[in-house]
Amino acid sequence: MDRVSRYFKSLMLMELVSGLGVTLKYFFKPKFTLRYPEEKTPKSSRFRGLHALRRYPNGEERCIACKLCEAVCPALAITIESTQREDGTRRTTRYEIDLFKCIYCGFCEESCPVDAIVETDFLEYHFENRGENIVTKEQLLAIGDRYEQSVASNRQKDAAYR
Repeated sequence: MDRVSRYFKSLMLMELVSGLGVTLKYFFKPKFTLRYPEEKTPKSSRFRGLHALRRYPNGEERCIACKLCEAVCPALAITIESTQREDGTRRTTRYEIDLFKCIYCGFCEESCPVDAIVETDFLEYHFENRGENIVTKEQLLAIGDRYEQSVASNRQKDAAYR
């Protein structure tokens, strides 16, 4: 008897009719699709996008060349070289991040003792030429200067969870 009922169900295409029923059910409901360039998806304050190096309010860069971010990076995307200044403090001479290698895990941001390296909420960037994927110290500082307000507000929103 089971074989006969299976035969009639396959003959009448019941699976197709039930699938079309699901399609028809969602056909008249509101759509979830966004028109991307015009409509932006809301982002969390914890979103991890493009990297940036921050400065202190007096204009001095925050990075003390402890190289913790380089050590903790699982993708080995960060390269740091440092030197000692006349006043005895260490500062970076070379700070590069290869964005093709980076997996945007946020470990560099979490390991930094002075909040020098952060990940902004900026995600709309592209590369046109070979080698543009490696972001240098000067570029990272410029990105940090440009997005300092949004970085600071996102850090304040997230402070209760840190």
